[in-house]
Amino acid sequence: MAFHFHRIGDRKDGRRIRSIAPLNQFIPYIMKFRNESTNYYEESFKIDEVDALLHELRLEGYKGIGLMHFTIASYVRALAKLPGLNRYIAGRRIFARHKIEVAMMVKREMSLQGDETAIKVEFEPTDTLLDVYRKMDAEISNIKTNKESNGAELLTAFFCSLPRLVLQFAITLLKLADYFDLIPRSVLKASPFHASLMITNLGSLGISPVFHHLYNFGTLPAFVSFGVKRRICEMNAKGEVESNQYIDYKFSLDERIADGIYFASFLREFKKPFHSPRALLVPPERIEQDVR
Repeated sequence: MAFHFHRIGDRKDGRRIRSIAPLNQFIPYIMKFRNESTNYYEESFKIDEVDALLHELRLEGYKGIGLMHFTIASYVRALAKLPGLNRYIAGRRIFARHKIEVAMMVKREMSLQGDETAIKVEFEPTDTLLDVYRKMDAEISNIKTNKESNGAELLTAFFCSLPRLVLQFAITLLKLADYFDLIPRSVLKASPFHASLMITNLGSLGISPVFHHLYNFGTLPAFVSFGVKRRICEMNAKGEVESNQYIDYKFSLDERIADGIYFASFLREFKKPFHSPRALLVPPERIEQDVR
């Protein structure tokens, strides 16, 4: 984990970016809230080679490794080259997040009555697909075997124990504290709303992905949703009809953190492992740092 020098104006979980153009600094004052600043993007990725690799890894003993792990590994790999998608807006300013933190909702058991909780897993830009698998597997196994509440559940349980008017006032104070970076580190660590990315696998529910909203509370700049596998019969370069598997992805992205060219470049980097999935089995050759 890299050491971060704290300067005046930095936050506990990120450093203020000071070198961006005045127009980019001005935009968060025009578009104040995350939901009104969201751009939506969808694309279908061919996954035949990805599926073959995941099947091979499951045979080698990586039980349960799947598209969720591959998607997160692709996202982490893209951040290694284009870290600007790990920025966020807070207090009308743009910050580069110190860590890569991915949040998701997890059911302790797959049933209508099963308890749902939020987890947040920390990754390094050097992480491979197998590193992602190990970290996620450890966190999810802990949630499913440990019936005690985690940090996010304890935090929400405390707030929900308050009378409604007190709770509403407390949330207002919490948002104000977040604006001025007064939220304790323990709360930031537990909060799934303070993360690099939130992701959901709707394919596990047997449905197509949705465009998920971003939350106006917290600092979450991106939400990724993907759905069920589907087959398409299409013509290849030789003029032959072949059957290929695809997955549909939908992205919700806070447009204030970067410009259109940067977003497009990031999405191209995110897509590369779907063409060459074995590239995720080794660390990236180089790690780029965000601007100062």
